[in-house]
Amino acid sequence: MSDKEATSSGQAPQARADTISDIQELMRRKEELEAQIKAYYDVLEGQKGVGMDEPLVDCEGYPRADVDLYQVRTARHNIICLQNDHKAVMKQVEEALHQLHAHDKEKQARDMAEAQQEAMSHKLGHPESHSPPEAFARVNSVSPGSPASIAGLQVGDEILEFGSVNTQNFQSLHHISTVVQHSEMKPLSVTVLRQGQKHQLRLVPKRWTGKGLLGCNIVLLQR
Repeated sequence: MSDKEATSSGQAPQARADTISDIQELMRRKEELEAQIKAYYDVLEGQKGVGMDEPLVDCEGYPRADVDLYQVRTARHNIICLQNDHKAVMKQVEEALHQLHAHDKEKQARDMAEAQQEAMSHKLGHPESHSPPEAFARVNSVSPGSPASIAGLQVGDEILEFGSVNTQNFQSLHHISTVVQHSEMKPLSVTVLRQGQKHQLRLVPKRWTGKGLLGCNIVLLQR
């Protein structure tokens, strides 16, 4: 394994640890918001149990004299704001859990690929590095100024590895698309074959002025 490959494989556990840390922080924020919401509901309960909807005027249309109107209105307003914040935090928790699941799936695919490569190496009776991987896809267009162009991808490049995807576990182009969607703003290690020479590139999928996160078109390599 090269130094670059070791660095790339080491990034996945760190990314997973960062995601778990983010989830823990979000859960702490969620509990804080829920405690604040409960405190304001207790305020309303202490004002004759007016709740969120009970009228603050009497039967004759005058402001009620038996409750602190300012305190009730303030509590109601704060509850609405905190509930919106709570909803936003819960959405972030859901997204972080999806991201954690994606990290686990990528690790499982990577571990499986490494196990298959090791088994093949032993079966052939010579080191894995003596049996170069075959390309499974080809780059047939690259838009100027796109993330793919910045990374150094060129038309005609044959893809040997794309993040966690390689010859051993590649199933379809959708496999590459999934890796890209789960790696927005995160560096991917991409190995290509160009004029018989291997090149390792650092590609960061991200939003740009063009379509998609890469700005290139990848097609299945037909042998």
